[in-house]
Amino acid sequence: MAMTLRLDDDETRALRRRAEIEHRSMQDVARQAVRDYVERTSRADLIESVMDAELPRYAEALERLGR
Repeated sequence: MAMTLRLDDDETRALRRRAEIEHRSMQDVARQAVRDYVERTSRADLIESVMDAELPRYAEALERLGR
């Protein structure tokens, strides 16, 4: 699926610099940034979900350890 990404001048310059440093296209760098973001936030969401489900189970033990 194609999309248009609108960047301001500073963002465009930063993306262009990063692409030049890595000898890659701006599109490749932007796509990698999106993949990295999705992976990072998906992992954080999973951890938060597990904590929400499991923390109550161990709340009493954690409370005792905190004393």
